Amino acid sequence: MNKRMTAILFLALCLSPMISAPEVGAAAAQLRPNQLHSYLRQGIEKVFNLEPQSAGVYLQKALDLDRDNPMGYAFSALENLFFYEISLDQKEREKYQESMLRYVSEATARGQSRIEKNHNDAQAYFATAMAKIIKVRWAIGQKQYRTVAQETSNIWEYLEKAKKEDPQNYDTYFLMGLLHYHLDHLPPLARFFSSLLIASGDSRKGLQELELAAQKGDLLRELAQSELASVYVNFEKQPARALPIARELRKRFPRNYNFSFALANALSELHQFQEAFSIAREIEKGIQAHTPPFVPQLQPRLDQLMGRIFFNEGEYTKASEYLEKALKDKAPYNARVRAWALVRVGMIHDALKEREQAEEYYNRALAEPGGEGFAQVEARKYLDSPYVPPPKPRSRQ
Repeated sequence: MNKRMTAILFLALCLSPMISAPEVGAAAAQLRPNQLHSYLRQGIEKVFNLEPQSAGVYLQKALDLDRDNPMGYAFSALENLFFYEISLDQKEREKYQESMLRYVSEATARGQSRIEKNHNDAQAYFATAMAKIIKVRWAIGQKQYRTVAQETSNIWEYLEKAKKEDPQNYDTYFLMGLLHYHLDHLPPLARFFSSLLIASGDSRKGLQELELAAQKGDLLRELAQSELASVYVNFEKQPARALPIARELRKRFPRNYNFSFALANALSELHQFQEAFSIAREIEKGIQAHTPPFVPQLQPRLDQLMGRIFFNEGEYTKASEYLEKALKDKAPYNARVRAWALVRVGMIHDALKEREQAEEYYNRALAEPGGEGFAQVEARKYLDSPYVPPPKPRSRQ
């Protein structure tokens, strides 16, 4: 709290018998935005540490503080999207999905209402755009392309207005960077239509925006950092830049196994195999002991990680064994795991000069329902041009 606000509170307490009720109300109104921000910040931190109940408590406090503010609803939608995507129980997924869509609707309605009253409301533009992007992400996974087309209206316009009205809100750069970067990696036809509906893809600009959000962002800073680490490893092929980000996120949010996987992936790409295997063993112990939040359903993801490490080590036989184990799992929530495993097996066949088999696996990765993402981008790339392995690395450890 700044000195000016502290002075206001002190005077309000000391002179309360002398001031009128409207003046007390004005002081409370000044405090409300700071308290709302505090609740949102604490809620997001609990989300990232995989503590859904605590996250829900703080985000509900944000909603109760100001029922007309779209920010609380937008971040509640983000929370439910996050847990929907990582949930390994179908009933839980349905619950999070229902809540997410409800909060998206509430955020959009309140945001639009505030925009109609004030065309310079940066917060309303930002919250509405964020809610729409959340629904678009969900709709793409559901292959509801009509919904995608409907929700993309006004997104870019709202982001531009949010940026113009509040240039110090660097979280806006995260949303803009997310669109700029990933729209540039869509298939050509989808990229053409996205440029008509949203904005043109621009990976270079998108990367700069993601980096800015990761450095200076506020409520979405950790999300920007997580996205940036993934982009550095999977698209930019710069794992050294991802490594310190993944280390810091894992340190700050020790319960979040996603950051353990991310760190192990970066280490594997850097050929620091000993530490990568060490982290994989820690994950394995958690799964075997059922130590919360580790659950047996994470085993295929661990198998895929082990396959990746052995692949980067040049141990193709061992890599194939783990990757085939990952492919035996057919659970919907592991679709992206299967897509990555299929791509990696295809790369092994390319490395062994077995092009026909490689193409088969790349096509299977593209056809994997729910497997949209980095893996399918890689599959398209290697269908166009075969994977060529680098010289077999020496372990640095």
